[in-house]
Amino acid sequence: MRSYLETAAAALVAAAVALLLVEVVHRLARRLGRRSLLMTELTDHSHRPFQVAATVLAVQFGVRFTTRYAVGSPWRQLVLHVLVLALIAAAAWLLASLLVVIEDTALARFRVDVPNNRHARRVRTQVVMLRRLTIAVVVILAVGVMLMTFPAVRGIGAGVLTSAGVVAAVAALAAQSLLGNVFAGIQLAFSDAVRLDDVVVVEGEWGRIEELTLSYVVVQIWDDRRLILPTSYFTRTPFQNWTRTEAAVLGTAEFDLDWAIPVQAMRQELRRLVESSELWDGRVCVLQVTDATGGTVTVRALVSAADAGSLWDLRCLVREHLVAWVRDHQPTALPRTRAEVGDASGALPWQAVRSRRPARRLPDTEMPDDARLFGGSEDGEARSEVFVGPDEPVDSRR
Repeated sequence: MRSYLETAAAALVAAAVALLLVEVVHRLARRLGRRSLLMTELTDHSHRPFQVAATVLAVQFGVRFTTRYAVGSPWRQLVLHVLVLALIAAAAWLLASLLVVIEDTALARFRVDVPNNRHARRVRTQVVMLRRLTIAVVVILAVGVMLMTFPAVRGIGAGVLTSAGVVAAVAALAAQSLLGNVFAGIQLAFSDAVRLDDVVVVEGEWGRIEELTLSYVVVQIWDDRRLILPTSYFTRTPFQNWTRTEAAVLGTAEFDLDWAIPVQAMRQELRRLVESSELWDGRVCVLQVTDATGGTVTVRALVSAADAGSLWDLRCLVREHLVAWVRDHQPTALPRTRAEVGDASGALPWQAVRSRRPARRLPDTEMPDDARLFGGSEDGEARSEVFVGPDEPVDSRR
């Protein structure tokens, strides 16, 4: 009983000394690291695991020192074994916290709350994936080391190794889908195909990458629904990524109108609208007739915005305004089905009237910028160079 009391007292004293030393180090680190982000992260995240690891190590030393004369005692071996397991777990916790501190310090250098944050989102995606992978590896190694402290497990290990090939084959077949998702998650993290906060279109839904793990991806749909997909989906299925190179995107609003629509007047109205809206980023404002079949013409308004959310609102604004403008100012341009009876040379606005003098065609140098997507401005010239086609037409019969 006396030896038990001495051991317990030594363990308590060792734990108290360890806690005192850890608290002193913690306060010094907090005081000295007020201007250091690394020291601040260390004091916030690694204080508790360091406290536990130091306490367990001190108790182990205390028990070993007070029971050095009872080496073969069963209770001593049991207590020391439990302390070793606790020390391994505490060390794994401390190592994981240090990795988290390093990753958080690296992430702090890359802000994602700025307009041009493509590189920051890429780094953030890779660091988050590495964090989860490294923590999983640390936990697996810690469990393996803890199991190896049992003599029975070490004895079984030789037999397990002899059949490792069979076990590995069976495990690979059983976990084929899981391993495929894990490798797909690693591929996504380092291939830069998709990142956190990217705006994507998947399964006909438009949303934002909210969470990216090794096994699944969470897409926040524009109406606050969540679409959860396996990571292998993004390596096997084509999808649209609107913000892979930059956040600024282009969007269209199409109108089916009568042939009587004055395109230039509509083009000027579109320019006046976007210039008065804070949603437009000032890059692209183009109105073109993209089709003229079936008794109507298709007029497409192409506008740009700084991000996908602003583009959505801008497209809706363009539709609403131009629909009201056509209805109020150009009612003869509304879609209609014609059935003319009698003389077609009347003066009514919807009747075909032969022009008395040919309209003057503007030369290419005077073509308005708003009528050309591939040219007419610096942005249009750059787009024309990017979308250049082959030198020779492709033979469709091949």
